[in-house]
Amino acid sequence: MKKILAEMNRLPETEDRYTELMNVETAAVAEQYHRSFPQYNVTPLADLKRMAEYLGLECVKVKDESYRFGLNAFKVLGGSFAVANFAAGKAGMDIRDMTFERLRSEEMKAKLGGLTLLSATDGNHGRGVAWTANQLGYRCIIKMPAGTTDARLENIRREQAEVTIENANYDDCVRMVAALAETIGNSVVVQDTAWAGYEEIPAWIMQGYATMAKEAAEQFGAVPTHIFVQAGVGSMAGAVAGYFARRYPEDPPKVIVVEPVRAACHYESALRGDGSTAAVGGTLETISAGLACGEVNPISWDILRNHAAAFLALEDDVTVRGMRMLSAPLKGDPQVVSGESGAAGFGALAAIMLDEENRELREALQLGPDSRVLCFSTEGDTDPERYRNIIWNGLEK
Repeated sequence: MKKILAEMNRLPETEDRYTELMNVETAAVAEQYHRSFPQYNVTPLADLKRMAEYLGLECVKVKDESYRFGLNAFKVLGGSFAVANFAAGKAGMDIRDMTFERLRSEEMKAKLGGLTLLSATDGNHGRGVAWTANQLGYRCIIKMPAGTTDARLENIRREQAEVTIENANYDDCVRMVAALAETIGNSVVVQDTAWAGYEEIPAWIMQGYATMAKEAAEQFGAVPTHIFVQAGVGSMAGAVAGYFARRYPEDPPKVIVVEPVRAACHYESALRGDGSTAAVGGTLETISAGLACGEVNPISWDILRNHAAAFLALEDDVTVRGMRMLSAPLKGDPQVVSGESGAAGFGALAAIMLDEENRELREALQLGPDSRVLCFSTEGDTDPERYRNIIWNGLEK
C-alpha cells in the first residue's frame, strides 16, 4: 500500500469570494491585535539548510509554532481574534481599536455581560479558546472526541474550562456544542468550521491565523515556491493558501494540503472532481489528533479548491518520520519539536523527496533543486508523553 495518496487539483473554480477574507490589510489588523498581548513574540522560522541539501531542494524553512503564547500551538491566534471581533461588534467598536487590555477591561465585561464561550476540539483549538476565556474571566465549555488523551484534556482543564470527553467523533462534538449553545443564554460558539447560518466566527478565526502566515512570509525572504500545510477541517490551510494568494497574486506558491488517510475529507472531496464535499465518518483514528476531522469547513474549502495545487492523504508513519527528522536535525540545523499534527507537512515533503515510489508525485509538483519550501509545524509536544514515546521509544502511536 502506498504511504501517500495524491490527487492533483482538477476542481472547477468558483467565483472565489472567500479569498478576499485573507487580504494583506486584514492580516495586518489581526497581527496588530495579537501584538497587544503581553505574551506576543514572533515565532521562529527554522532554516534547515543542511536538510535542504539532503532533500535536494534550494531551501526548507519550518515555521515553529511551539513558541506561540506559551501554549505550544498556533490555534490561539484564531480563537482570540474571533472573540475580539465578537466583542467589538457587541460594543459598537471598530476591530482596529481593539486591544487585549481593552478586551479584558471592566468596561468591556460590563458591555458583554456574563458571556460563555463554547467549542469542540481535538486539543489545540479548545485550549486556545479556554485560555482566551480564562484571560478574560469568562465561562468556557469544551467538548472533546472519544480517544482524546488525558494530557490534552488536562491542558484545557488547567485553563479553568468545563471540559468533557464525549463518546463521539470530532464532527459530532461540534454538533453537540452548537445544540448546547441554544440552551445557554449569552453564549457564543467559537468554532473553526462553518455551516449554514454560522460563517462569521469561522471567518474571523481564519483571519486570526493570518498573523502566522504574515510572519512566515516576512521571515522567509524570497517568495516560497511551495507550501506544505496540514488540514483538519481546513481552516488553517485555507487561511494560509488565501493569504499567500493575495500577497503574491502574480506568482503564488504551490500549496499542498496534507491530512491523515483515515480522516482525509479534503482528499476524498478532491477525488469527486466536481467541487462537492465528501464526509469521512467513523472514529477517524489517526496519530494526528488535531487533524482527525471528517468534514471540511466550506469557507476554507472554497479557497482551497481555487488555490491548492494538490491534496495528499498520509499514512501515520509518514508523519512519525517527519517528527523524528525534525527532532534529530542534521548538524548545523536547528531542532524543531513538532507534534503529531505539526509534522505532517514536513513528513510528506521528506517522503516525496526521498522515496522512489513518490517520484511521479515529486515531478508533478515540480519539486527539485530550485524549490523553496515552507512548512508549518503547528504544534510542539502538546502531549509530551506520547511525543517521547514516539521519538525516544520508537512507538508509532
